[in-house]
Amino acid sequence: MGIIIKPIVTEKMTAQGEKLNRYGFVVDRSANKIQIKNAVEQMYNVTVESVNTLNYHGKRKSRYSKAGMLRGRMNHFKKAYVTLASGDQIDFYANI
Repeated sequence: MGIIIKPIVTEKMTAQGEKLNRYGFVVDRSANKIQIKNAVEQMYNVTVESVNTLNYHGKRKSRYSKAGMLRGRMNHFKKAYVTLASGDQIDFYANI
């Protein structure tokens, strides 16, 4: 399994990509900023200026069913916000 799991494609991240040249990724929880920077540079052939990371704790969820109350938890994950050098750009929709 690689360091980058999937890109974050939301309205907010698309706006930041256009305005601030910043892109978001869900990454491996054990990856550090240097590994994330190298992985993005190799995968998309761009120059990374900075990397910010956030660790998310999985939220508890519950629902009612015929069997009674079912309880569970979402998975923990780590996000990375990558700022690219000016002039570089990532197009997530090119492979569709």
